[in-house]
Amino acid sequence: MAGQDEIGAGLAERYATALFSLAREARQTEAIGASLTQFDHMIEESADLKRLTRSPAFSVEDQLKALGALLDEVGITGLAANFIKLVAAKRRLFAIRDMIAAYGKLDDAARGVTRAEVTSATPLSEDNVAALKQTLRAASGGAEVELTAKVDPAIIAGLVVKLGSRMVDGSLKTKLNAIRSRMKEVG
Repeated sequence: MAGQDEIGAGLAERYATALFSLAREARQTEAIGASLTQFDHMIEESADLKRLTRSPAFSVEDQLKALGALLDEVGITGLAANFIKLVAAKRRLFAIRDMIAAYGKLDDAARGVTRAEVTSATPLSEDNVAALKQTLRAASGGAEVELTAKVDPAIIAGLVVKLGSRMVDGSLKTKLNAIRSRMKEVG
């Protein structure tokens, strides 16, 4: 029996693939991607919107009414708005963020883009970001790299780099934890 995550992932991929196909036909993949990303950020930033999308306590009518007003207010229209409303009407709004992520992966693949996330203890300079992009481009086989830089003082120093499904943790925190673990094994 498939797990709930597997069912959700398959569902998200099917919806995203259908939307991406329609977006390509309409030559609107970039605009729809931007609208979906905007909606995803709105969910992330609003506890009320997160609750609306995750809770089965809201009726389809309530969800559609709230979403219609919200989408109009922020200017999400056309195919992107229709998609979000369809997902709500089908009672699949709980998986909308996974659908948006799956759409982004399809769009990235079509454009030959690899996403990277870099976490550092302090903000990176523009020169550091440019050098890092160049290195990651070489590591990804020459694909264009879109880099998201995050700051987390807890890593102390070094970098944590996620490129696609690969991760390299060169943070001082991880190295210190590894030394601490080895010392416990010896003593």
